[in-house]
Amino acid sequence: MIPRPAEPAGSPASHILIADEDALFAAALAARLAAHTTALAHTLPDALSTLAAADASGRPFDVVICSCTLPAAEGKSPLRELLTRHPSSAVIMLAPYGTIEQAVESLRLGACDYLVKPVVDAEVSQSLSRALRQRALLAENQSLRRRLDGALSLDTLTGADPRMLRVFELVRAVAPSRTTVLMTGESGTGKSLIAHAIHHHSPRRDKPFVELSCGSIPETLLESELFGHVRGAFTGAITDKAGRFQAAQGGTIFLDEINSASPAMQLKLLRVIQERRFEPVGSSTTIEADVRIVLASNQPLEQLVAEGRFRQDLYYRINVVKIEIAPLRERPGDIPLLAARFLEKHAADLARQLVGFTPDAMDALRRYHYPGNVRELQNIIERAAVLCRGQVIGTDDLPPALLHPAPPPRFHLSAAPDEPWTPMTLDDALREPERRIITRALDANAWNRQKTADLLGINRTTLYKKMKQHGLLGDSRLAG
Repeated sequence: MIPRPAEPAGSPASHILIADEDALFAAALAARLAAHTTALAHTLPDALSTLAAADASGRPFDVVICSCTLPAAEGKSPLRELLTRHPSSAVIMLAPYGTIEQAVESLRLGACDYLVKPVVDAEVSQSLSRALRQRALLAENQSLRRRLDGALSLDTLTGADPRMLRVFELVRAVAPSRTTVLMTGESGTGKSLIAHAIHHHSPRRDKPFVELSCGSIPETLLESELFGHVRGAFTGAITDKAGRFQAAQGGTIFLDEINSASPAMQLKLLRVIQERRFEPVGSSTTIEADVRIVLASNQPLEQLVAEGRFRQDLYYRINVVKIEIAPLRERPGDIPLLAARFLEKHAADLARQLVGFTPDAMDALRRYHYPGNVRELQNIIERAAVLCRGQVIGTDDLPPALLHPAPPPRFHLSAAPDEPWTPMTLDDALREPERRIITRALDANAWNRQKTADLLGINRTTLYKKMKQHGLLGDSRLAG
């Protein structure tokens, strides 16, 4: 006797097709699976026809229990045909006799289990339970894939400004190629989303997408993070570690804040981009890098090159296709479109009916200067969606800072023209004023480094280096 597979209480009956040339065996198995909806087939064409009809009716089979010896046309493999034509159904293979090689091959091709006749009761029960779990996971994966496709589609990138429309055109044009892409724009303008869209619309979409912000990793660890290391390469390297380039093999790697990379790291990146190969830290083994590279900078690289802070040869190597993303304050016409898109998203997440904004609220959104760009607008709309008591976002739901924005603090270096000049280098002359400016900016932001870096228009790594240079790291007021 074959026991029925245990199912959670209240779970719906599964739809199972039993495809076996032995009519008596198939009928007996169906009788034991009476708690489920079952159908029988005794040849491969019959099985495929039954599966197709079920798919068309909107009630596809969850599991197919199929004999390895099911009659089929010459050269046709029952398992291959089932998986090719009906990949959404989990397949359990049955054999009158079995070999390890045949079992391994069936599982490699995609069967969720392989049983040998005469079947053991417990084995059938466990096998069917595993198949149903696999079917549920497959359905969930397909649903997530559809949602991900929608989230990363170019249709979800909102903007009517001519500059943004040009960005969308560039993404469509460059995505199918392997060409290196350089994006420029302030923090929060959506460079990561654009990088995801490039990967999603490329032939590499089914391979990994790996993202790394160079400004968030200390300089001493960045090389290991990118290229990996071998055991014993440095203190604390107790095991081998694969880097981000290895993790992205066959796919895309997105390097944000490339402007913060040190000169030594810039040289290593130049070699990877030119030769498509690298060595992990502490290793002499060369690894080929089959990776599409997308980079981004929140500072003008041309200026950094002119100042000698960014390698000219690396700049020309990565500046193949350049995508410039304008800050939100320069394209106010996009604010209503983005606000409506974000409100729709957060209303769905909160399971609430939110239908729009009052005229005063929309005017306030348009007037604001958005130092945090699109990311800040999204946070504002999320907050409003949570706090709103009605169906329309009003000014009471918006942050006070948005309704009465204070002008951003500015720091001026006053000069005393009558003061006698003491001969010194320009670096020495600027050192103390720079220290005062950084200290005042830290005071204005309660010594929060991230906020201070955003205010000064530099990344956090650069601020850290300057604070270390001026002896500000030991201050008890330091936060963030």
